[in-house]
Amino acid sequence: MTTKQETLEKIAASYRAFESKIQRRVVVCAGTGCIANGSLAIRDAIIEHAKKAGLDVVVEMSESLPETAPAGRVYMSRSGCQGFCQQGPLVTVEPDGILYCKVNVSDAEEIVTETLVGHRTIQRLLYLDPESQERFVGQKTIPFYTRQKRTVLAECGVIDPHCISEYIARGGYLQARRAYLEMTPKEICDMVLESGLRGRGGGGFPTGRKWLAALAENGPRKFIVCNADEGDPGAFMDRSLMEGDPHRVIEGMMIAARAIGAEEGVMYVRAEYPLAVERVRKAVDDAVEAGVLGEHIFGTDHKFTIRIMEGAGAFVCGEETALLASVEGNRGMPKPKPPFPAQKGLFQCPTIINNVETLGTVPLVIRDGAQGFRANGTESSPGTKTFALTGHVQNTGLIEVPFGTTLREIVFGVGEGVTDDDGKLCKDGFKSVQIGGPSGGCLTEEYLDLPMDFDNLRKVGAMVGSGGLVVMNKQTCMVQVARFFMQFTQNESCGKCVLCREGTKQMLDLLDLIIEGKATMETLDTLEALAGAIQKGSLCALGKTAPSPVLSVLKHFRAEMVEHIVDKKCKTHKCRKLSPYAINAEACKRCGMCAKKCPVGAITGDRNVGFTINEDICIKCGACKANCKFGAVEGA
Repeated sequence: MTTKQETLEKIAASYRAFESKIQRRVVVCAGTGCIANGSLAIRDAIIEHAKKAGLDVVVEMSESLPETAPAGRVYMSRSGCQGFCQQGPLVTVEPDGILYCKVNVSDAEEIVTETLVGHRTIQRLLYLDPESQERFVGQKTIPFYTRQKRTVLAECGVIDPHCISEYIARGGYLQARRAYLEMTPKEICDMVLESGLRGRGGGGFPTGRKWLAALAENGPRKFIVCNADEGDPGAFMDRSLMEGDPHRVIEGMMIAARAIGAEEGVMYVRAEYPLAVERVRKAVDDAVEAGVLGEHIFGTDHKFTIRIMEGAGAFVCGEETALLASVEGNRGMPKPKPPFPAQKGLFQCPTIINNVETLGTVPLVIRDGAQGFRANGTESSPGTKTFALTGHVQNTGLIEVPFGTTLREIVFGVGEGVTDDDGKLCKDGFKSVQIGGPSGGCLTEEYLDLPMDFDNLRKVGAMVGSGGLVVMNKQTCMVQVARFFMQFTQNESCGKCVLCREGTKQMLDLLDLIIEGKATMETLDTLEALAGAIQKGSLCALGKTAPSPVLSVLKHFRAEMVEHIVDKKCKTHKCRKLSPYAINAEACKRCGMCAKKCPVGAITGDRNVGFTINEDICIKCGACKANCKFGAVEGA
């Protein structure tokens, strides 16, 4: 009779037997981004054409497959995010190692006839390097992938997130079993502490210290909470890991539970992530059915259950005490600390809260050991970090690099350069990167070669945060950037602290004055004074860091703000009321329509000499531009 200790080996052997009967595997990216671009319809079309071609198509794992197939057997698999979002929808063909980019439904038949039947590579669907014009066959050669170090994301975009058997066959849950059968709670906590693993959700607090604090607490109930309330604009790392490799996160929670003696876990996932919610629910159910989760884990007397809870979309619930209040059924508002959650957390019981990426990293620490884990990263920030690379960069997507990697290596290496507003490569276009979301700051050109880790970024007024990297080109107005993040934090303030609730509103009003050309130099002084007060007087991290993007812009782009105030100009033409309208003489057909539509008579001239706009009279209503059929009116 199979015991719980033997369960993993039995499931792994079953999957390997299934895998041995497969000739080709087609992996269609089924992350949120590719699904939005039609990847599931592409998958259906490939299945349809493969069947028409007489291929034996398998759409899910089955133990009853015959040893041989009448024709080539193709396993049509789904994956989570494969990372290269800029090039999606993505289709991978194994064991050929082919990655097809920007695939359409119309390409499905050719993929079947040329690649699956004809064993030929379709050159036009391979990744094309825009600079060298070279085609790359797959992930092993595409620079976007080769310049990364994918460890936490090693299986994300590779395995089928719906198939627990594949996760186990690739070594999944072995580290959880080791934690329950071979290690004491203290040994686990000590290993995690020695590894130097720091929380990947924002502050970078040492994970081992947090676990040891909870282990030291006595009590009949302890909880493990996975913080999956990822709310930073432009961030999608946690979502992608849950969608692509949910069992890795569950395994991390199991190890954490063993480390502190918890029997109950909660995954708090934002409701805006329906695909992630669906996949983690299925993963939990499958783990219970497989005997991995639940009672008598791995044949021991230990038990651990996980409950999935959907958050209502409040950014403040990313703060741990606000999250706990939400789980308890109360309004998500932060509480003063101490006591810390490790002492009194969920339902006043000792509670460990780690974010998705932190928990997804834990099995690697157990697998590689403390020193093995430290092989990547820096002394103070070991390991790797996932980032969501977005904005004005050629290769956007989900990436993972070791701590200590420079911004230059990410933007110009992995990202392969900055683009202009039209998406074209711009050699000298870099202006800044916003890192850490609404709680972070700007990194300018002078920091391109700064090794990025928790401590180095903190020294220059920025932070790792959850891992959002928004690249901005020289056509970006930094005052608008500061306003965008201030608008976000003002909307997301829970309202508990007067300084956060009212101060962020006042800062937003001051930024509006600058953008509208109504500010004075005293406005900047007031802005800085308000920022300092909010930082000191707010209770939680949302309030304390809310002014950070504004202060960062004031530090690095003060001249740009002064130009808005003194010269009443926005060089980027992103601030409508500070962007003068002008008529391009070459494009103008001298029809006079702009002059006829101007309500204040600011446009003078005639058909012979052409037309000009008097800036002193112009009220920037936009009537001239709206009525010009030839695109001759520029600005605003």
